[in-house]
Amino acid sequence: MSFSAEIKEELSKINNLKDKQAVYYELVGYLITKNTKVDKKIKFSTENEYNINRFNKLLNNMNIKYKIEMQGNLYVIIFNKNEDLKDCYLEANYIKFNKKDNLDDKDFKAILRGAFMGAGFMSEPKSKYHLEINFSNIDNLILVKELLLKYNIIPKILNRNGSISLYIKEGEDISNFLACIGASDAMLKFEEIRVIKEARNNVNRMVNCEVANLSKTVNAATKQIEAIKKIKQHKKFTNLSEELKEIANLRIQNPDASLTELGNMLKKPVGKSGVNYRLNKLIEIAKEL
Repeated sequence: MSFSAEIKEELSKINNLKDKQAVYYELVGYLITKNTKVDKKIKFSTENEYNINRFNKLLNNMNIKYKIEMQGNLYVIIFNKNEDLKDCYLEANYIKFNKKDNLDDKDFKAILRGAFMGAGFMSEPKSKYHLEINFSNIDNLILVKELLLKYNIIPKILNRNGSISLYIKEGEDISNFLACIGASDAMLKFEEIRVIKEARNNVNRMVNCEVANLSKTVNAATKQIEAIKKIKQHKKFTNLSEELKEIANLRIQNPDASLTELGNMLKKPVGKSGVNYRLNKLIEIAKEL
């Protein structure tokens, strides 16, 4: 089962059907998404069985009569607009919801839950973070966007071949959204995956950094040794100061040593910058030959 299906299975089992107001606003959430169409009747379609089961429960709870048809691999629920859907208005081919000002927190969350159930999906978090909800009109999209912003969840708008949607890619925002709509088990699983993924990324970054630093050290040492050999080939080594001779001999004898390690090997130890100055001086001398 996909992660998206797991979320919808969990949401379909939320036991809040005694709360008539929550039921109503969750149903509104379904109706304002792309998968709800309006002709002479209202039609909601989905491939997800958990989704359709939840929708049945909401309609039954509101005493709305409906019928279910199978159209290919789609479940399609068909029903007439009920007078209880007082804030929903039938437009040309979609339902518009006029949000009241006196909605409370659980009403907002019910709308978001219904919207995700209605036309939302989430990618497998092990591969990437992406949660999306599709809409058929901009008014309802803006409504849901404003609700998300109330919970400091920052969605972006995607317009793809005439289809508009809100999407979330930030891991923390997705986690907050799952908690907000009541998918606590899915949120915990997502956080577990996220922690493991972040840990692996950190390890990879550390390894890459170590490899890059090692490569940089090896390249620098190779350049320094080549310069020292060139000075010796031109019989100029004896002309060097004792400090440069000492560091040159140490570099030849210890090609893998870091600057700090070389500095500690000197008769009079110096720091990293001091060693670097001397080796660069040898490179400059070699360039002049």
